[in-house]
Amino acid sequence: MRNHAPDIAAMDLVVVPTIGFDLLWAFVVVRLDRRDLVWINVTANPTAEWVARQITEAFPWDEAPHYLIRDRDRIHGSVVTRRLRAMGIRDKPTAPASPWQNGRAERLIGSIRRECLDHIVVFSEAHLRRMLRSYARYYNDIKTHRSLDKDAPVSRPVQRIGGIQSHAILGGLHHHYVRV
Repeated sequence: MRNHAPDIAAMDLVVVPTIGFDLLWAFVVVRLDRRDLVWINVTANPTAEWVARQITEAFPWDEAPHYLIRDRDRIHGSVVTRRLRAMGIRDKPTAPASPWQNGRAERLIGSIRRECLDHIVVFSEAHLRRMLRSYARYYNDIKTHRSLDKDAPVSRPVQRIGGIQSHAILGGLHHHYVRV
């Protein structure tokens, strides 16, 4: 698995309720090798065409993985599978009712829920999109992962000299401590 992880990505959809009890859908794509959150977007009406467009935007030019793990949701219709084939991506759907087979995407969604969505009230689609993009920057650039030897998905140098300053993220929900 470790040898093939750079060539594998996973995607999933998560439902988010708003303050007005509307349901919004967040689409996430994560690469398996460094666990980096490649793409996140929000819609009120997910369709196969919208998901296919999100896949195209997530992997521009020659950045597409060889394999994409997804669940067997009905939203992934023939439009999505045709788009994946056209991009040279082999589609790997999980078995029915087997979320553990898409563990990286499910783990990411759990982190998004625990570290972001459980602590905010979503007002609108634009508000959720803004919050999730801010969380994606935090997740990729700042949040440490034990499986990456306490490094972030986007690796950064260790700061050893200077005073420590705190920067609030997501309105103070998280903090980034840096040396200046």
